[in-house]
Amino acid sequence: MGTLQRHASLIILFLLLWSAPGSTEVIRWQIDGELREAIIYAPDISRTNEKIPVVLAFHGYGDNMQNFQQTKIHDAWSDALVVYFQGLNRRGGLRGWQIEQDGRNRDLKLVDVALSSLQERYNVDKDRIYATGFSNGGMFAYLLWLERANVFAAYAPVAAYLRPSARPQQAKPIFHVAGKNDRVVAFSDQQTTIALALEVNRVADSKTECGIDCTLYGDGTDAPVMTWIHPGGHTYPRETSERIVSFFSLYSQK
Repeated sequence: MGTLQRHASLIILFLLLWSAPGSTEVIRWQIDGELREAIIYAPDISRTNEKIPVVLAFHGYGDNMQNFQQTKIHDAWSDALVVYFQGLNRRGGLRGWQIEQDGRNRDLKLVDVALSSLQERYNVDKDRIYATGFSNGGMFAYLLWLERANVFAAYAPVAAYLRPSARPQQAKPIFHVAGKNDRVVAFSDQQTTIALALEVNRVADSKTECGIDCTLYGDGTDAPVMTWIHPGGHTYPRETSERIVSFFSLYSQK
């Protein structure tokens, strides 16, 4: 993280939007000459001295942080610091995220700088930092498993896949949500990624049901893989945020 921070000129502006309980703010950083921003939902820190878990959330390709906050992860986990990031313009002028190392690594730098600044302001629990995202944002969450496994406690990609050339080296709890009729991110590609997660986490031989369309591999291990394979398409189904939070709350770095 230190190397990336040395290359980033950091400016943080906090714009208060709402308060009580907790607060909602827009945070802006200037990183390598580019303005980056996120909406954060913070718990009411006045009522507790406990360390705060953090959820980083990444919208889909062509979406934005304003829309993605409607997933209401912050409502599902009101005691967490939830950060909805804004992607940069990419091909076609639409906002999105890197899904592999690309030389500039603008989004990996964003995560490093953002976490550093949040840790300065909040009593962040460094053992309970999580990443989730939808579609292209979920692919970036998978990239964070590959590139920042030492930072995050668990990952929850939705309608996403990990590039075949990438192979994480460290087992981590994974919750993958997929639609059998996804025609944007092929379900077969998502199945390949799930198979890779099972292999990396070494849990393919331990399979239990965890509800309708839900399967848990490696129950009782430190790095299980949970899948929710719904019958829909390229969607973020109702209850997704609640399921993600329930999964995240079970795991920490220790």
